[in-house]
Order: sequence, then C-alpha cells, then structure tokens
Amino acid sequence: MIPLGDDNSDRIRTPYVNIGLIILNIVVFVFYQSFGSDNHFTASFSTIPHEILTGDDVVYEGNMGVTPFSVYLTIFTAMFMHGGLAHLGGNLLYLWVFGDNLENRMGHLRYLLFYLLTGIIATLCHVGLCFFLQKDLFTPSLGASGAISGVLGGYLLLFPKNQVKVLFIALIIRVPAFITLGLWIALQLFSGWGSLGEKEGGGGVAYAAHIGGFVAGLMLVRYFAAAPNDN
Repeated sequence: MIPLGDDNSDRIRTPYVNIGLIILNIVVFVFYQSFGSDNHFTASFSTIPHEILTGDDVVYEGNMGVTPFSVYLTIFTAMFMHGGLAHLGGNLLYLWVFGDNLENRMGHLRYLLFYLLTGIIATLCHVGLCFFLQKDLFTPSLGASGAISGVLGGYLLLFPKNQVKVLFIALIIRVPAFITLGLWIALQLFSGWGSLGEKEGGGGVAYAAHIGGFVAGLMLVRYFAAAPNDN
C-alpha cells in the first residue's frame, strides 16, 4: 500500500519544518549529489560503520571519500542524502504524508529535534548491528529512512485511528493508520530477519536503521508531544 494522504482536519500549524526537511533533501540530492552520480560527495558524507566504530576516515581510490571533518558528523550528514530517485521519492512521500501531523502536535522546534534524534538513534542501531554481525562495516549508509521511521513510529502511537488514503493495487482506499504502518513495520521485520543470512554486500543490515528508528519514535514521541507546544 502506497500512502497518498491522511486526515489533517485538526491542523493549527503550517508544517514549516517538515516542508523544509523535504526541500533540504531534494537540494542535497540534486545540487550536491548531482542526482546521485557524485560518488565523491556521497562517499565523503555517508555513514560508514567502520569509521564510526574506530574514528578513522576510510578513503577509497586515493582522494575519494575524504571526510573534511570528524567522521562522527556523518551520522548527521548522511540523513540528508539518498542513493537514487526512487529512494528519495519513497522517503519524502512518507515524510510528506505523516510528518506534518507530528509537527502540528509537537510544535516546530520539538518536531525538528525529534526527527534528528530518532535519525541518529536509527543510524547507531545500524552501526551496532554491523558490528555485531561483522558485516557491511565498509558499506556507506545514507538516507532519511531512519528519521522517517521515527516519524512513523510516533505517528502510529499518537494517531493510530487516523484515516490514511492509500493506493492499493489499482484502487484508492482509506484505512486506519495502524493497518498502514503496521504492515510497513511488519515488512521491515520480515525483510530484516531474512537479510541476516545474506552475504556481505547484501545491504539487508540497513533494516536495523528502519526498525531502530521506528522503536525510537514509539518510545520518545510522548516526551516531545507532551511538552507545551507553543513554538
């Protein structure tokens, strides 16, 4: 099921932060990654688990992949890069549909902090599983998926019965959010479990970021939503 929209009838805030995050991801992909073709930029600013675990910059092919600052900051920069148009489009579609509701409930600043924090936790979950499995330690990781997974976890807890308009096969129907997002996390769990047996380079370990971000969203959303949200 592909989400197309949801219930925004209670909106009292324009989602400036959510819109800004979407625009920032597009700008980075188009102008800095050159639509994903600039491998030098991508290798330099993606998260490489070995770098995070050791603090050492991994350099590919001479000058390619040199990170111009602490490698630990790539945990942040990698959140705003994508591997291709499908990767970018899929992530931003989910952010567009579900992020504005959280920003409306939390307020602008708290929503931004929630987004970044769940994204960082998601990346650390990915790095941790890579270390545990000794797999994909030198494979660059990038994308907003972890942070957006946190948004989805928060949305599921706050708005489980919200009606979500989805494209299902060739039909547009409305289903409760707990079904839409429940199926999404079930797919991540199933795919992540299946990927554990893959060989190096299979890329399946990245599901740890999706699941970690989702769980972080579930656990943290009440703290951010419960605070006075007058900003």
